[in-house]
Amino acid sequence: MLSSALTQNTHTAAVTYEMATFETGDARDDILSGLLSTQKYLNPKYFYDQRGSELFEAITRTSEYYPTRTERRLLQRHAADIANWCRSDAIMLEPGSGSCEKVRLLLEAIHPQLYVPMDISGEFLRQSALKLAAEYPWLKVRAICSDFSGQSLLPELDTDSQKVVFYPGSTIGNMSPEQALIFLQRLSKDMQPGDLLILGVDLRKDPEILNAAYNDAQGITAEFNLNILNHVNQITGGDFNVADFSHQAFFNETDSRIEMHLVSRKEQVVHCAGRDLHFSRGERIHTENSYKYSLEEISELAANAGFLRRESWLDDGALFSVNLLEISG
Repeated sequence: MLSSALTQNTHTAAVTYEMATFETGDARDDILSGLLSTQKYLNPKYFYDQRGSELFEAITRTSEYYPTRTERRLLQRHAADIANWCRSDAIMLEPGSGSCEKVRLLLEAIHPQLYVPMDISGEFLRQSALKLAAEYPWLKVRAICSDFSGQSLLPELDTDSQKVVFYPGSTIGNMSPEQALIFLQRLSKDMQPGDLLILGVDLRKDPEILNAAYNDAQGITAEFNLNILNHVNQITGGDFNVADFSHQAFFNETDSRIEMHLVSRKEQVVHCAGRDLHFSRGERIHTENSYKYSLEEISELAANAGFLRRESWLDDGALFSVNLLEISG
């Protein structure tokens, strides 16, 4: 995990970069706890080392993975509509900002006084922030490397400016509905009436479309899924052999979610964080869920967390939604 104390601060032009301290012991304990469970699992945040972040960006460019291109079109088409809800003093914050690509579709329309990208992959975040600031010389950028495991999800800003939180990509779907509610409740506690959340949410649809999106023909999603083992090795001193596992992704209709797993190709023992982990042939490590919602479910989830769903924009095929939520007050 990351501690909440910021220990590194560098400033280049309009970019401030703050990096929290990695508590490797905590991360090792977290990983080991999941791998010692009856159903082995890994927290999907461990996908995102430098290589994992690069692979995810490649996934978004595959023909099968519709969410990114669909959401991009919605943001391009409705940027002015979104901006109409934003005040002139708006500060944009983006947890899990990745490459900061999608926010580019809104920056000119909203013209925030400050943009705060936040991500767990430190060097990837720093490079993305520097690139963004070079493209938008008028924009002040405060990049924060953190996994937001502390009490607050958003940093202290010492201002009464309107907060506009940007959470695209249906990342909310990687949480269970219960976890998503807790996340939104924690987020709302850091916001004031009139603050906004721009939330990308993947919608319920034909399972064939979903299964194809997470099993692309190029095998990039498979490589992304398997790469989590390399990251685990780096953190724990483990000896997972990626070749001894295979990628599996499928739509679970009962729970309305895509599930991703790593499947052991053989009976084996893996050394990890000082422990021997036994795997039988076919045993799975659960690495990710991606829940799909209806608009009614989005409204209910938002309301239970203290938000009102003010607007929703959908593509013609109703594959994806961009939702504008406002803190009720």
